[in-house]
Amino acid sequence: MDQAVDIIYILRGLGLTAVFVGLIGYERQRRNKIAGLTTHVLVALGASGLTMVQQHMVYEALMFAETYQGLAEITIERQRIVAQIVSGIGFLGTGAIIKTNGYISGLTTASTLWIGAIIGIIFGYNLWELGVSLSLLTLFVLTIIKNFFRHMVEDPGH
Repeated sequence: MDQAVDIIYILRGLGLTAVFVGLIGYERQRRNKIAGLTTHVLVALGASGLTMVQQHMVYEALMFAETYQGLAEITIERQRIVAQIVSGIGFLGTGAIIKTNGYISGLTTASTLWIGAIIGIIFGYNLWELGVSLSLLTLFVLTIIKNFFRHMVEDPGH
């Protein structure tokens, strides 16, 4: 880790998370889905913020180890908080899935909540190129690809 979590790191990560996951949430809200813009952004901001806390904890542990060399053995496990975020969002997404009269709905919204959290984690790690790419690809799938296949299924003869 080459730098501490500073205000620029924080604002860039949270800002990119809000903008890009906001676009995904807007798409869900525009389609009148159970989780819209606000829910998506709040989930993603929480994931991003916790990832930044994890990064700060790693930085602090490395600085402590450097300062007190040989006095303490430190084990750094960077993945623990992120693993818990991914598991927790899975439970949240389950709440978006509804089964009525043999019909299941909400799977795409549950998936977008999950991927929104992943995008938040990615921006929390300051991997903005990956975050932007994944966000744009997600929007592409939700809009272009989904509509393309929907039309093929609705009218397979054309």
